[in-house]
Amino acid sequence: MQTLYYCLSAVLIIASVIPVIPNQHWFFRVFDFLKIQLLVLQTIVFTLAWWFVPYETMFYCTQLLLLICMIYEISLIYQYTPLYKVKGRNSPIKPSKSIKVISANVYQFNTVYDRFIRLIDKYQPNVILTMESDEKWQQAMQVFKKDYPYFIEVPLQNTYGIHLYSNVKITASEVHYFVADDIPSIEAKMKTADGYEFVFFGVHPPPPSPTEEDTSKERDGELLSVAKKVKEIKIPAVVVGDFNNVAWGRSSVLFKNTAEMIDPRIGRGFISTFHAKYRLLRFPIDQMYHSSDIFIEDICTKENFGSDHLPLYFEFFIDELNPVQEEQVEVLEADEKQEVEQMIKDGKEEESDREKVVIE
Repeated sequence: MQTLYYCLSAVLIIASVIPVIPNQHWFFRVFDFLKIQLLVLQTIVFTLAWWFVPYETMFYCTQLLLLICMIYEISLIYQYTPLYKVKGRNSPIKPSKSIKVISANVYQFNTVYDRFIRLIDKYQPNVILTMESDEKWQQAMQVFKKDYPYFIEVPLQNTYGIHLYSNVKITASEVHYFVADDIPSIEAKMKTADGYEFVFFGVHPPPPSPTEEDTSKERDGELLSVAKKVKEIKIPAVVVGDFNNVAWGRSSVLFKNTAEMIDPRIGRGFISTFHAKYRLLRFPIDQMYHSSDIFIEDICTKENFGSDHLPLYFEFFIDELNPVQEEQVEVLEADEKQEVEQMIKDGKEEESDREKVVIE
């Protein structure tokens, strides 16, 4: 038992320390995703050790290191729990009507299209964003056009296709390729029936992993390029998609502060979306951020439709005259601006490994 304790403790301590190292290789970044699981395991080992391991100098040193790691994990994820309180909007009056959105990484190789179509029929969102949607998915989703007359379709065979269907009027749109010519993001300016305008961004950067990109450079460069673009927008805005990053990851924090947006998970919960089939190995990598004049009424996951991601569902309304959320907006420090520019530059210069996942 003593040997097992020290071996487990060493692994858990190292796993906490590795993400602190500013290296964009997937091995260093993958541990960003494991903070919840690490905290649970560290707490279990730390607690049980008091009963099963002899008290000696090495024991106390190890316990202290575990405690420091636990405090560190809590400091990162505490604000993404309902225990963390944020100032809310008091007025029951909503200036604009509610807008419902479903964002879903459909998993390109998932062929049970009907399950996703039934999901949309059930919840009837105003806006649908899909990722990993190829030509076959596009063909299956043509049924949406009856109720969603505004759409942007970018089918790709490399798992980075992206589609947007909306019954909110799209007045202008653009497909961006910020860091690579096969990684699209969608920008759509929308106008509601009651006259409110907002900008909707759909994104899906590549993940750092042994099977896809060796580093997080393209992911980070893409996200931060979107953030800089969003900051220029002078009307309400939302950014939605599979970020392939957790909210407490360094590039996610830089994204939020560069765009000067709010993370609605703060004070609500983790709202984990991936992996849909494994509850104990589920991470919050599908994200939604919004400007301070957008108010979230609901944000949650919906039922699995056959993908490896759960769909992200949220409702919001627009109130441009209420400044209550402005205090939640954080901005970049002076030294962080240079870091952001370097990460964008590195993302554009990175050579892609996507031939590993392209369908022949």
